[in-house]
Amino acid sequence: MIAFFGLALTGFARAATNDTEARVFIENLADEAIAALTPTDISRDERVRRARALLRQNFGVETIAQFVLGRHWRTATPDERAEFMSLFEDFVVDTYVDRFGRYTGQKLDVYEVTTESATGDAIVRSQIPRAAAEPIQVGWRVRNQADGLKVIDIYVEGVSLGVTQRSDFASVIRNKGGTISGLLEEMRRRADQTAG
Repeated sequence: MIAFFGLALTGFARAATNDTEARVFIENLADEAIAALTPTDISRDERVRRARALLRQNFGVETIAQFVLGRHWRTATPDERAEFMSLFEDFVVDTYVDRFGRYTGQKLDVYEVTTESATGDAIVRSQIPRAAAEPIQVGWRVRNQADGLKVIDIYVEGVSLGVTQRSDFASVIRNKGGTISGLLEEMRRRADQTAG
């Protein structure tokens, strides 16, 4: 959903994430997502509702949002932060809900879990098989937060989705006058297009 944080966000001591727990967490998350989001007899609205519930339960949304907003998080007002969190959640759900609608039965295969000594985060490495091509490599950064294990980044073929999104948002902010209000305006516009 996203190295994502490295040492940048550690800032305080955290309990290390147990490798076995992290593996089971990701395997269960994959199974839950497939069961919830791939049935062909549900509406898109229901798929969105289910995706939002999975996101809130299994991802460190605030941690991710702070990272992708970068230094602008510190200067944002409480109202701007709240609106960004809401729009960011909508953005993530809308981005991925249709991808699950096109799911064709692949099974996520977890093959390695390591724990980073500097952060205590577990890195869960997995792959998704494809019929006529090499498997897609997917990594998951799992952090032990106050409310349990949470995904705080996803790497597809080694590329951090969090870092990519941070770069995209920074570009929008630069092009919109250097303030978060410009990004919020653009996110509202995109949300309206998706809803319309």
